[in-house]
Amino acid sequence: MFFPITIWMLWNDRDNMLWRSQATTQKKIFSFFTKMEAFQGSRDDIAFQVGLMWSQIKEPVMVPLLRVAVFLCLFMSLMMLVERVYMGIIICLVKLFGRKPEKLYKWEPMKDDVELGNSSYPMVLVQVPMYNEREVYQLSIGAACGLSWPSDRIIIQILDDSTDPSIKELVQMECSRWASKGVNIKYEVRDNRNGYKAGALKEGMKRSYVKQCDYVAIFDADFQPEPDFLWRTIPFLVHNTQLALVQARWKFVNANECLMTRMQEMSLDYHFTVEQEVGSSTYAFFGFNGTAGVWRISALNEAGGWKDRTTVEDMDLAVRASLKGWKFLYLSNLKVKNELPSTLKAYRYQQHRWSCGPANLFKKMVMEIIRNKKVSLWKKIHVIYSFFFVRKVVAHINTFVFYCIVLPATVLVPEVVVPKWGAVYIPSIITLLNAVGTPRSLHLLVFWILFENTMSLHRTKATIIGLLEANRVNEWIVTEKLGDALKGKGGCKAPKKIRFRIGDRIHMLELLVGFYLFFCGCYDLMFGKNRFYIFLFIQSFAFFIMAFGYVGTFVPNNT
Repeated sequence: MFFPITIWMLWNDRDNMLWRSQATTQKKIFSFFTKMEAFQGSRDDIAFQVGLMWSQIKEPVMVPLLRVAVFLCLFMSLMMLVERVYMGIIICLVKLFGRKPEKLYKWEPMKDDVELGNSSYPMVLVQVPMYNEREVYQLSIGAACGLSWPSDRIIIQILDDSTDPSIKELVQMECSRWASKGVNIKYEVRDNRNGYKAGALKEGMKRSYVKQCDYVAIFDADFQPEPDFLWRTIPFLVHNTQLALVQARWKFVNANECLMTRMQEMSLDYHFTVEQEVGSSTYAFFGFNGTAGVWRISALNEAGGWKDRTTVEDMDLAVRASLKGWKFLYLSNLKVKNELPSTLKAYRYQQHRWSCGPANLFKKMVMEIIRNKKVSLWKKIHVIYSFFFVRKVVAHINTFVFYCIVLPATVLVPEVVVPKWGAVYIPSIITLLNAVGTPRSLHLLVFWILFENTMSLHRTKATIIGLLEANRVNEWIVTEKLGDALKGKGGCKAPKKIRFRIGDRIHMLELLVGFYLFFCGCYDLMFGKNRFYIFLFIQSFAFFIMAFGYVGTFVPNNT
């Protein structure tokens, strides 16, 4: 009797337990769905609140601000277009009428004088500033010592600011080797690096033997002039007393190393083919490129010598000499071999200096240029408006702000419309005009546009730093040269193992702009009608590639 009762009680307990378990499960399920509904309601509420806030500020605030931004950007685009078209017309006239330097200025080859001998030739100083140039010091010293000129009328001055004792020793040994061959070469060092390159050049000019020199030729450590360089430049200075500078063109020996060097070649070829040629041919103004040029020492001294107040000491000197009434000559047919920065890190540092320095110099000298009484009004307008404002300020800021900030923002605010001539036609014309300098790279125009737009972020930041004289305004980091370092290591191929360092390889600003463009592209794809998303997606990927450092040559750590 007891056993059946026990079974019955256990069976009832089992039913009760199952019922309680089911009830508990049902409560948990009900609670879960209740929470989910609450979360969904909360999420919908947040989305509603955000949408409400956006609708409240879009019409009275965002639309007017964006319209003003579009107007300013279109105006700056027109300024850039007019500048490019003007230079395009001038360069066409120069080529059409054959305005060669020999027609603009007197030029006669240097001749021997039987009575005076070599003393009839002017004394020339050749300066080669260096800083830890392990990879290229032999090439540059060898090229400088190989210049053809009467041996007793030339002095080679190696200005070594190296901080690495082993490199210093190598440079000194190389100088001694050339001295043993009869070359008049001077190895100069100093106790500090004050003023960087400008400080080194200024210190070099203080040497007693420089007083006997009439002209100074300057070559950076990666430049290799041809032996006849002085025979082709010095006669212009000798026969034209109004000339202060003769500037040669750059020829890039590693332009084919990687895609990044090809993009640099396109930008710099336009600078040398058009900008420098126009400035020289119209007697207006063009900047000294800091190397591959010959200065009249008396003009250099009259302008105040080298100053280190900005990171573009070459441009500073050129502007001051121009304000004294001196003229410059550019020789497009005289090319000096040099090396482009092929690593992204080196290129970013170079572009910071090249963008920050001119903007800072513009701020320091604009009033001095306006008050100057020695130069014509035309030259003042050319220097202030064309050379500085449009090329060094407007071009950088407008490229980034318009195409990477304002234009994508119009996708989110459809009430603001960018006219097709401003969004498509103007940039297309500017791009085609830029391609004139490097016709062999026409098929790379799309890559060049994406690369320049991406780099415009870095240049805009540097330009603003220069104008505001903010932190890093005087930052000077020597551009790294690779020389023959990668030969035998696969050229520009990346090594199998690369140490991934977040600080070196991830650039947060580029990453943020990439996400912004990608978001705008997605929004335009879903809700827009102007099809900007094609450009926005491609440009965002370009920013991502740059953000993760997958641009340029990868150098092994042991190089």
